[in-house]
Amino acid sequence: MKTTIISTIATALILFASSMAFGTDKNSPTKSMNAMRTIAMYLDATALGNAQFNEKLFAKDFEYYSTANHSKHSKKNYTKFLKENQGMQYDCKTTYEILDESGNSCIAKATMEFESFTRIDHITLCHTKDGWQVSKVVTTYP
Repeated sequence: MKTTIISTIATALILFASSMAFGTDKNSPTKSMNAMRTIAMYLDATALGNAQFNEKLFAKDFEYYSTANHSKHSKKNYTKFLKENQGMQYDCKTTYEILDESGNSCIAKATMEFESFTRIDHITLCHTKDGWQVSKVVTTYP
């Protein structure tokens, strides 16, 4: 009995470890998401500090542009920023909508209403072999 339990636990651990080490993108949780869910995941990362899937969420050629200071950031820089601020939540009301979706592209608008200002992100998504990914974000403060 004791041997059976130990071998069952050992088998489970080996299967878990091998699935982690040799997992493929087919098992990626972002691969099967629709555009709306991808936008929600983007807001989870930016407004709620959840950086869990950032490597899969953003396209390889991702660009973030802020009109406030005319700064541009690459995927590497932006995901580093999000990781450094993981767990930090903005105190704002967040809404989003898809403005246009056709074929393999989508444009969405996310609004974050803070007490004294509003932030609007215009988000461009592309559908790739890896699913919907955020390819560009332009942030304005009207």
